[in-house]
Amino acid sequence: MTEVERSRVVTTAALDRLDPQARAAARGWSDIKIRNMFIIPTILFLIVFNIFPLLYSLGYSFTDFRASVNAPASFIGLENYRRLLSDPNIWRNFTVTAKYVIVSVGGQMIVGFGVALLLNRAFPFKGFVTTLLLLPMMMSMAVVGLFWKLLYDPSWGIINYALGLGRFDWLSNPDMALYAVAITDIWMWSPFVMLLSLAGLSAVPKHLYEAAAIDRASSWYTFTRITLPLVSPLLLIALIFRTMEAFKSFDLPFIMSGQPTTEVIAIRLYKMAFQEWQTGLSCALAYIMLIVVIAITNVYIKYLNRVKER
Repeated sequence: MTEVERSRVVTTAALDRLDPQARAAARGWSDIKIRNMFIIPTILFLIVFNIFPLLYSLGYSFTDFRASVNAPASFIGLENYRRLLSDPNIWRNFTVTAKYVIVSVGGQMIVGFGVALLLNRAFPFKGFVTTLLLLPMMMSMAVVGLFWKLLYDPSWGIINYALGLGRFDWLSNPDMALYAVAITDIWMWSPFVMLLSLAGLSAVPKHLYEAAAIDRASSWYTFTRITLPLVSPLLLIALIFRTMEAFKSFDLPFIMSGQPTTEVIAIRLYKMAFQEWQTGLSCALAYIMLIVVIAITNVYIKYLNRVKER
């Protein structure tokens, strides 16, 4: 063995005796380099696919640009925003969206939390039953919409048969179409609320229930003073996520019903952008939606922080 090979063997043996962090530093791979190797590509990915389109569309919202016309965009300032905020049809779409959010999210919170209370106990095949209940939220929105559209069908739909309503057309009725779509959304996303609620219920200390039982506290008192306050942070998190998703919901209302009473703001945005080709105006509407969602979310987060401080 030559002197160079002997030196290389000694150096390798010395490195092997070091801990992984010191070994990486000795070979030129410090923690900072390893961290940057993973973080920098992620930052670049976010800039290219998230931040750049946001800024690009923000610029278009101040122009009269139309994607269907081969002409340069002209800067018109806040005209698009003034035009949208003074349009009564846009306010009608926001009203429909608000009604849809209240019905669907409210139903999801009630059903999801109620099912979680039922599952928060030991019984045979609990894991299997929980997995089955989680299946709806794992399905495609398009598949769920078409599936429930068949269930609501006035000719062979099973819902009319089960309720004895004859040939009642849920999705063509202007008074019931929005509620029919909301019921579908409740069926699909209640398992999400149930999952978060189960996580909160399983984390409640058992000794609190034992102390309440020793003091002969009623079931209602135990629920309102122990269960609900300790689970409420996770319920608020579920409420935040589901409100944001329901506010920009597009798939289910678009697939299931074409009624004006189900034209939520996301459908109006789609028509404005890809049927009327008012690109600049649609970008402005998208940012109005973003501002509304951020405002609602901030209200929820402030209340969540208050709950956590108690």
